Amino acid sequence: MPFAESDFLLENYDYRLPEALVAQEPLAKRDSSRLLIMEGESLREAAFSSLPDLLPAGSLLVLNDSKVLPARLYGLRCPSGGQVEFLLLSPLFLLKPESSTAGTGFEVDGLLRSSKALKIGDSVEFAPDFRLTVLERGPYGRVRALLCLDSAGIDPLKTLEEKFLRLGCMPLPPYIKKYVAAREVERYQTVYADSEKTGSVAAPTAGLHFTSDLLAALEERGITLARLALHVGYGTFNPVSDPDIRQHKMHAEYISISEETAGVIRKAKLEGRPVVAVGTTALRAMEGVYSNTGRIEAYDGWTDIYIKPGVRTMVADSLITNFHLPGSSLLILVCALAGRANVLRAYQEAIRCGFRFFSYGDAMLIKNFGSIIL
Repeated sequence: MPFAESDFLLENYDYRLPEALVAQEPLAKRDSSRLLIMEGESLREAAFSSLPDLLPAGSLLVLNDSKVLPARLYGLRCPSGGQVEFLLLSPLFLLKPESSTAGTGFEVDGLLRSSKALKIGDSVEFAPDFRLTVLERGPYGRVRALLCLDSAGIDPLKTLEEKFLRLGCMPLPPYIKKYVAAREVERYQTVYADSEKTGSVAAPTAGLHFTSDLLAALEERGITLARLALHVGYGTFNPVSDPDIRQHKMHAEYISISEETAGVIRKAKLEGRPVVAVGTTALRAMEGVYSNTGRIEAYDGWTDIYIKPGVRTMVADSLITNFHLPGSSLLILVCALAGRANVLRAYQEAIRCGFRFFSYGDAMLIKNFGSIIL
């Protein structure tokens, strides 16, 4: 696909969205959302529940089964008592406890927000036995910090997880104005999220449309399901700020792909069957592994892959994805697959037809954008 210099300018990834189309809550039934189907320059609409009839039998659907941690904590600055918000960015399962006279500590990356910026050495208390101390500061509220537990028990990491589960909030994006705890715990999570893979700080939102019945219907149709994990972190929602999008740097996120899943993907590619990524995170996981290793194989490690115009996918042929924020790396990714003008035209059609946007919104199926046959 040819690209023009204008495709590398951030200003050309903007669009106007009426505020009323920003979905503030999920629909009553997950798969009752609308689906805009793009194949080349063709656009048509379907119900998401009709997905089994929209994919060829033999397709491989690749799901990101990372589970979202209630990673947002609210605490009080010590000793002034000012409120502080902290969002954990480090995958929980990778943290290593360190014991000291002050308790058990975990060095973590995160985002801090407060009325007055915290300095290195400042502390925040989330509970009498659970606090944070700032170790390093970075841009946009990024911090390296020490999370400390007075008493961590036999399994410190499990104790830390229990603190987040008890005290934390699901990390909804800021454009969702109302947080309803009972709703978010269930609905800001895919039905196939694996508790053994808890580590994301945002939901892989394309997966929110699936129900257990829909997954079963897909398999009955002869569509294979495979699971991997990309633990969503800062790389997914880090804003693109440079006017030349080629200068943007993705922050690394952690991938886990089993040998079983890698084998299923390799087999689909060898047989020429479509590989459909459910969400940009599933796509970046597959492409990240291929970029790092030159093949699809079992992998546990990091990726900072940045898919922009001129970067061709090697594994995925099609993508199920929600509608993305203007100027985001995710919108840039989709435009790299299907063409900027084509995608922005589809977004304008979605706006005209009243589609719901962003995390709790409707979805797109981008078919047959092509990949390299491995």
